[in-house]
Amino acid sequence: MSKRIQFINIVMFVLIVLWSALLIFAGASRVVTNFNYADTLAKNEAIVSVKKDLAYRSWVASHGGVYVPITSKTPPNPYLSHIKNRDIHTKTGQHLTLMNPSYTLSQIMNDYSELYGTKGHITSRILTNPKNKADEWEEEVLKEAEKTGKGLFEKAFINNKEYLRYLSPLVVKESCLKCHAFQGYKVGDIRGGVSVSIPMDSYYEKALENSYIDMIIIFIIYIVGLSVILYAKVKAKEVLETKIKDYEQHVYSLVDIIEKRDSYTAGHTQRVAKYSVMIAKQMGFNKDQIDNIYRACMLHDIGKISTPDSILLKPGKLSELEYEIIKEHVVVSYELLKKVDIYKDIAEIIRHHHERYDGSGYPLGLKADQIPIMSHIMTVADAFDAMTTNRIYKAKKTVNIALEELNSLRAKQFHPEIVKHALIALKDVKIELNITQRPKSKIEQERFSYFYKDQNTGVYNRDYLEYVLAYNHMDEFNMNSIYVLRLKNFNQYNKKHSWAKGDELLRNFSNILKKIASNEQIFRIHGDDFIILSKEYFEIKEIISDLHNVLMGTQVSLDYSYFDIKKEAIQSISILEKKL
Repeated sequence: MSKRIQFINIVMFVLIVLWSALLIFAGASRVVTNFNYADTLAKNEAIVSVKKDLAYRSWVASHGGVYVPITSKTPPNPYLSHIKNRDIHTKTGQHLTLMNPSYTLSQIMNDYSELYGTKGHITSRILTNPKNKADEWEEEVLKEAEKTGKGLFEKAFINNKEYLRYLSPLVVKESCLKCHAFQGYKVGDIRGGVSVSIPMDSYYEKALENSYIDMIIIFIIYIVGLSVILYAKVKAKEVLETKIKDYEQHVYSLVDIIEKRDSYTAGHTQRVAKYSVMIAKQMGFNKDQIDNIYRACMLHDIGKISTPDSILLKPGKLSELEYEIIKEHVVVSYELLKKVDIYKDIAEIIRHHHERYDGSGYPLGLKADQIPIMSHIMTVADAFDAMTTNRIYKAKKTVNIALEELNSLRAKQFHPEIVKHALIALKDVKIELNITQRPKSKIEQERFSYFYKDQNTGVYNRDYLEYVLAYNHMDEFNMNSIYVLRLKNFNQYNKKHSWAKGDELLRNFSNILKKIASNEQIFRIHGDDFIILSKEYFEIKEIISDLHNVLMGTQVSLDYSYFDIKKEAIQSISILEKKL
């Protein structure tokens, strides 16, 4: 017990460390995310600011500049003195001066900087205005822009304050030449750039505020999680100290493993447990004995965990070798359970539930009273469920017929006393109509298709057609019409063009068939014949022309036959073949 408590202490310590590491990582991630988002917002503002400036500049440029009254804030631009009509007088006596795009943009940037703290700058490597001289960073970006035509982001400190800097290059347009042609520019040149510097203080303050909130939330989650772990530690010790009296949760967790792997086995397990309890009660066993048989039934197939999927999940009959492999699950179940204290008393029951009264069973070939009585009960319940459940290879029997078969095998396969009580206990059992090995979910369909899909064409194969026809009369599928499509001269096509080309032709044929009969079930049999099963009758001639197009030029021809499945009583492929 002390070793188990020590083990729990180690596990809980590891959980606390992992939980702490997880929450620290989550907190760090949130901080990084918040500050990265701050950078993103600043970049967006920089882009929008430059686009605004460039849009205004473009408007001014499209008008060849604008004339504004001369004031102390808008004096004449000394760098436009070479323009003949830089200053004009209106008829009303106003003295106006020409403001070119760069001059107006510079004025707006100054105003914007005073209002919002951003720093805007028009810069150029060939100056007309000394104010536009590029700083060291702008100089490098402009050199690069002349090669790539692209702008650049970078963080930098200006007067001990962090900014996000962005420069967008200015490309010379026809309208620019009015003022700058004398500098030797031509259309398409990089004349300079519009630079903006966004102060990061407000963004980082918001990021820090959000990070504080995130830390508080994460800390609360951490405390709650830590409390849960510590509570679990206390409860785990209590369970160990009481010798794990409540075994049911363990039983169902193990059954859940089987259910997730093989849905049919899960349903089978529960039904065998139900039938075994009914027989045990009829025989007068006490509650503890009934609990034991129930637990044994719920775990009797646990050894199938070691059975390969290709055998365990195979819906059809097993080969002799496959049957020998699956028989090993009994020994595996026994070896697994006998090592667990709370399951030692049921391990022997499970070990012998495939033994037979006459000694022809496995794994030890025991007979009669050498076999535990509970194992005898499980054997009968197991067989009864197998008889009354639809399998791919065998239709289910009615309750009465199944009981008659049990009775016919008394003193051979089954203990006569058990059979006598089973005939009474199980006579009024109601069998669920939906118990079947047909796939019901996408996962089951994928497993099912491993065995019953034609690997070349992706349609169903002959084995599955046999199953559908066998169960169709029981409303398992409720198909009414069958269409047989036969490809003629296909062997000659293979001989002439190769089997690979033949496979390709079959795939093309089946792909078209699946599209035009998308709501029907399609099968490939005999290599070059296809079957369509449908709930409703449809005129096959309507789709034949599309199929003929696939075969055009191949010398392979197509003919077809139609049958009413229920009127013709077609319940197998052999019956169908006789009608062709």
